[in-house]
Amino acid sequence: MDNTQNFRKQRLGLVAAYMFAVLALVAFKGWRFMITPLNIPESGYVLWVPPGASAFTISRQLAKEGILLRERWFLTLVHLQGLQKRLKAGEYALKVDMRPYEVLRLIADGKVIQYAFTIIEGWTFQELCTALETQVKLEHSLQGLTADEIMARLGYAGVHPEGRFYPDTYYFSLGDSDLALMQRAYKKLQGLLNEYWLNRDQELPYKTPYEALILASIIQKESAIFAEYPEIAGVYIRRILKRMPLQADPTTRYGLGAALKGPLLYKHLKSPSLYNTYQHRGLPPTPIAMAGKDAIKAALHPKAGTTLYFVATGRGDHWFSTTWQEHVAAVARYQLFKKTAEKK
Repeated sequence: MDNTQNFRKQRLGLVAAYMFAVLALVAFKGWRFMITPLNIPESGYVLWVPPGASAFTISRQLAKEGILLRERWFLTLVHLQGLQKRLKAGEYALKVDMRPYEVLRLIADGKVIQYAFTIIEGWTFQELCTALETQVKLEHSLQGLTADEIMARLGYAGVHPEGRFYPDTYYFSLGDSDLALMQRAYKKLQGLLNEYWLNRDQELPYKTPYEALILASIIQKESAIFAEYPEIAGVYIRRILKRMPLQADPTTRYGLGAALKGPLLYKHLKSPSLYNTYQHRGLPPTPIAMAGKDAIKAALHPKAGTTLYFVATGRGDHWFSTTWQEHVAAVARYQLFKKTAEKK
């Protein structure tokens, strides 16, 4: 009896040892699989996970590309980490030497590839739409629509689109829509404009934030030098308060649109357009471009002073004058400088 019990104990011990060895071997192989880099090329690999894709679909795709050599271990790892229902659709950038658990964590966390789209300060609405059409990673739902139709799709029917979108860099992933990106830009502009409006200088000639945005768009188009913006704003504010026409070349150019070929000439200053601020006092009816934060801040915090005129020097900046006589002399001086520079 004792021998039989001893034999059974020995058998159980051997079985237990064998099972332990098997489990240890499996655990070792699983651990080695987890820490061994996948066969990802040095140039990397873009993995597309379709909506609703299972771990099996992902493993099969990686195996098909020769990146994953042990599908079964990959699926086991998914189950051990409880990630079956946490894998998210999208585009993922797999880098050389990434390990299986790193790839799974990337997909479970939804860290998809992000693309950048920049709205440039001074762009018109049409330039924005044209640039969006070139973004092949976006889902396009607005192509072929009129400006009014686009604004209606955005949820702002009847709103003029010019100047309504904030110049900034926006990130998106594959499958995001042009509509969603434009909504983000619209809301960001509106939020910043309202925020800056609350902290504006007093005794400005604006009745609404929109009027400040109109002037900001003119400032944006007048100069590429941020430091000049407050002084340009000051000139225009004083002209409005004195009921002088703004005489802003950028608004007149905007009003002429495609009809203007080449430089703005004297004959163009007689156009009947409402954007011709040589013919009409006050602000034009809408912004003429997308203004950045520096131009908006300048419109709400103009530089104090007495200047009423400015002219481009031909060197990228402007010369500011208080009297008409000073301005005429500056125009003559810098136009001569421009002609001399052109001859050289």
